[in-house]
Amino acid sequence: MGQADESAIAGGTPGETLMENAGKAIADAIIDRWQPQPTAILCGPGNNGGDGFVVARLLQEEGWPVRLGLMGNASALKGDAKIHSERWQGPIESLDTALLEDSTLVVDALFGAGLSRPPSGEALTILQAIDDRTCVAVDMPSGVDGNNGEILGFAPLAHLTITFFRKKPGHLLYPGRRNCGELLVADIGIPEIVLEEISPNQAENSPNLWLDKLPPHNPEQHKFSRGYAVICGSAEMPGAAILAAAGARRTGLGMVTMAVPKEGSAVYRLGVPGGVTRTVRDTATFSEVIEDPRVNAVLIGPGHGISVATRERALAALRLEIPTVLDADAITVFGDCKDLLLSTLKGPCILTPHEGEFKSLFDHEGDKLSRARAAAQECDAVILLKGADTVVAAPDGRAVINTNAPPTLATAGAGDVLAGIVTAFLARGMPAFEAAIAGAWLHGEAAARFGAGLIAEDIPEMIPKILKQIEFRQY
Repeated sequence: MGQADESAIAGGTPGETLMENAGKAIADAIIDRWQPQPTAILCGPGNNGGDGFVVARLLQEEGWPVRLGLMGNASALKGDAKIHSERWQGPIESLDTALLEDSTLVVDALFGAGLSRPPSGEALTILQAIDDRTCVAVDMPSGVDGNNGEILGFAPLAHLTITFFRKKPGHLLYPGRRNCGELLVADIGIPEIVLEEISPNQAENSPNLWLDKLPPHNPEQHKFSRGYAVICGSAEMPGAAILAAAGARRTGLGMVTMAVPKEGSAVYRLGVPGGVTRTVRDTATFSEVIEDPRVNAVLIGPGHGISVATRERALAALRLEIPTVLDADAITVFGDCKDLLLSTLKGPCILTPHEGEFKSLFDHEGDKLSRARAAAQECDAVILLKGADTVVAAPDGRAVINTNAPPTLATAGAGDVLAGIVTAFLARGMPAFEAAIAGAWLHGEAAARFGAGLIAEDIPEMIPKILKQIEFRQY
């Protein structure tokens, strides 16, 4: 945010004006949501505190009873924060829990997104004392790391967080996302061109990021030119691969072949009547299936089991440099031979682990965004690290955070459907990174639209209407 401010100021917008606009946005949001009530404004020594002074002045002008506490001395304030502190006509109290005695609403304008160490001393004491009072956070609840959503020791649970220009990763990633409550992004006059100057390498997922990479429909297409995928299945857990096939086919895949053991083939023929079921005895016969030059993508892992067969079939696809999605057991199976996987990864590949599978293969530590990026760089493949805040990372450092997944996706088989959706986008010709972020978004959107009572089988049935809207630019 500091860089955006600096670019806007360099472009001719005074910092004093940006701060006034920020404070007005916060005050307006508070007035829109709550009735006048005793309010405590907690101001830090920087620009966040300056925003707090503006909020206090504007609320007081509207008849709100306001008390303002400052961390440090007013004489130490500088720049725009000093200017706005001098416009505040009320008393400036010390940062003490006495501020909260009669207050039912608290504005946390202490630190914002730039905090890099845990709150301590008087700041920590008063943040903890907010307790269950209504809390409005300026930019970011104090104690949440704006770069990654990690909690630096302690952060209050805000009911509303107002940020400016764009969301930060800390607004989107757990656990910080939970502490933000309702999130409002306010326009304070930073020009859109600033985004091009900053050129961030991370974003919140939306169709605008990948829609131009989705191949349009062509009336001259046939089933193979619309995308042909091979999904590897097992006899023990056929439902997983069948769910993946349903997700893939509803995502516009033209053709799917289920490569399965003979003893499970009847189940697959009944479960995927629109696909082709090919029986495979071993890696050699599996290779014969995927060596078909019309095959555009391969999915290995759903319900497959941690076995030598799983590993060998994954390696067979990777050695042929066919665009490949490795999910579930096809990731875990390399836990004790990661170097073998890394040395074989040559063509486009997407790994779709949940946290447990990720940890079985990678030992990177830190926040979710950093770990996903490090893993993508290490294996030179796209990592789709699943969760309520799914992160998709590319080897070149790009990352996207997916935020539309509802809690109802915590249901058996949902991950198999996601793997199928991603495979379909890959087979249809999308680059691996865009295929992964498109799949994560579509999966979450389908689940959100269905609502309560969701089971994995419901997700594919929601996809066609959503695809129609986005593919015809109606979204």
